[in-house]
Amino acid sequence: MISYKILVTGAAGFVGFHLSKLLASKGVSVIGIDSLNEYYDVQLKFDRLKILKEISNFTFRCVNICDKDALDELFQKEKFDVVINLAAQAGVRYSIDKPYKYIDSNLIGFINILEACRNNPVKHLIYASSSSVYGNTIEVPFSVKNRTDEPVSLYAATKKANEMMAHSYAALYKIPMTGLRFFTVYGPWGRPDMAYFSFTNKIVNGETIQVYNHGDMERDFTYIDDITTAIEKLINLPFDTPEEQDKPYRLFNIGNNKPVRLMDFISTLEKHLGKEAPKKFLPMQKGDVYRTYADITDLETRINFKPHTSIDEGLGKFVSWYKDYYKIKLV
Repeated sequence: MISYKILVTGAAGFVGFHLSKLLASKGVSVIGIDSLNEYYDVQLKFDRLKILKEISNFTFRCVNICDKDALDELFQKEKFDVVINLAAQAGVRYSIDKPYKYIDSNLIGFINILEACRNNPVKHLIYASSSSVYGNTIEVPFSVKNRTDEPVSLYAATKKANEMMAHSYAALYKIPMTGLRFFTVYGPWGRPDMAYFSFTNKIVNGETIQVYNHGDMERDFTYIDDITTAIEKLINLPFDTPEEQDKPYRLFNIGNNKPVRLMDFISTLEKHLGKEAPKKFLPMQKGDVYRTYADITDLETRINFKPHTSIDEGLGKFVSWYKDYYKIKLV
């Protein structure tokens, strides 16, 4: 990789931690920022940072992207070559209860990032979007060419807004931008609010898990290492298509391209934990969608991206990490 100074926002988060670790371990100068908010267990974030701080090429700053003055000062001082914005308020269901947190982080925070990149020019801004922008579309697999103007959650609406904001800045100021629609990322050091993590907590403790839409759902679960490998390859991908040369903006899906039925996912998790979960079957919850399914043709063509981690292998690695991190002994 070309010698760059890269800013990773949300560096103490799930994807930000793994990406920062990958890049810094390869000699890239990485400055990571995070607000260390309490959306989930802060100790998990501190433990991720402890690992990152052991890598000489990684530097951490406690900065909230909503703090425009602090962010501007950081950009002016560090002169970043590349910015990878992974900081956001995540969670579809949480957006129903705490809407203003999404407006602050996902809209105000993102415009602060865009303005900082405009006033302190960067070679490339990569930012996280989400498969949630597809809503309940029935067109499968989901293509970036599909309509995405009918979100079913505020979280999805903020992510679609991010794409439109980025598009306008790329068109106006020629800032090279790549948006990434992540599809249900999972793996070690993951987010405790995600279904696979909360299911594991409940199964370990002998509690009942809640299975929505009576188990009739599908998700394109994507292992974290496949995600970070793709991002690394995208950092130096030229904007060389005719459309990109005119306007340096593009969108990619990053998914496994193999949706898994929820009940198959649960049975695989039970197998690795060695315990069967008591289940309570419930209707579809507000904001949820029936299926996610990524069309990754563009990534296959542009960076030869091929996700290689099966759900069995990925959940196996997660359970191994979980047992080690929480000092859990299962039969």
